[in-house]
Amino acid sequence: MKFRLSNPLYYLVVFAIAAIIAEVAHADPVIIFVLAALGLIPLAKLIGDATEELAVYTGPKVGGLLNATLGNAAELIISIFAIQAGLLDLVRASIAGSIIGNLLLVLGLALFMGGIKNGLQRFDRHTAAINATLLILAVVVLAIPSLFDPALAITPDNELLFSEGVGLVLIILYGLHIVYSFTAHRLPNHHAVEGAGVVIKEPVETHKAKWTLPFAAVVLLLATVGTALVSEALVGAVEPVTEQIGLSQIFVGLILIPLVGNVAEHLVAVQAAIKNKMELSMAISLGSSIQVALFVAPALVFISLLFGERLLLVFNNFELIALIGAAIIAAFIAQDGESNWLEGAMLLAVYLIIAFAFLLLPEAAMGTPIHP
Repeated sequence: MKFRLSNPLYYLVVFAIAAIIAEVAHADPVIIFVLAALGLIPLAKLIGDATEELAVYTGPKVGGLLNATLGNAAELIISIFAIQAGLLDLVRASIAGSIIGNLLLVLGLALFMGGIKNGLQRFDRHTAAINATLLILAVVVLAIPSLFDPALAITPDNELLFSEGVGLVLIILYGLHIVYSFTAHRLPNHHAVEGAGVVIKEPVETHKAKWTLPFAAVVLLLATVGTALVSEALVGAVEPVTEQIGLSQIFVGLILIPLVGNVAEHLVAVQAAIKNKMELSMAISLGSSIQVALFVAPALVFISLLFGERLLLVFNNFELIALIGAAIIAAFIAQDGESNWLEGAMLLAVYLIIAFAFLLLPEAAMGTPIHP
């Protein structure tokens, strides 16, 4: 068994410990927020690494299911604590921000860095097109409750029932997607790699376990518990921090939380592109977005009921426009099976513009759903 600390992200776990201590000591909320944000980065990395190690022992099918289920564990835990605190706008913003961030920031960085290093890069057009189509479908389905909400809001019970119905359909679709990923695209001398429920085709590579099975299970358990404790500290500091610094909760949810919850996964996508492994890079960026849209978002609708809250899949005008725009541009890029650094620069430019717009917009202008 080897537990190497060669990855610099592991050392950031000291911030997680410091965040818990600061929370217990009732330190300044800004300090708690910064420490917790930094502390979540290594915890998310540890969850991902432990899941990968467990996948070696469980086999590709169960391992793929583990990756698909725990791919956004950190962000899901943060959202659960935000629901418990009644910060529903923050949760909706984090859902939208995770999808937008993966499609524009992560994919943009991957295409840009990969293109600079390797020039024109190619990936399987068929697989990317299926994933892109599924992503657009998921975003369209998420938009429907927002479009119908002005009429459904007259009867609150129907409003909640509609979000629950949409959530159930999305979860079923995600399950079908997982089944498809286990049965499709089997080619000679290739194997399917399921990342966040998305199939990619790569040459067979033997991955040897670096950790023992018990050690990987313990790391996963401790990292999950640590994520829960640090997430509670982070969410508890959100409202005081937004008041002190002047940031809106929507901006925190749309930009900051998706970043700290998925930094480790983002780095893997960029590193894969630099190594000219575009199949893996595309699977991570598109796959994580699909998982959030089809699994995390609807799951949170039902989880909110356990806390006596009503999380509706109703996004405001600006979130909805950003979601649809990000899905369309990512689908266009995936269609031809080729990428270059200029396409990456375009995606990054759109992400920066969206982030700047949400930074400047007053929170009062972002609290209402879209009206036809």
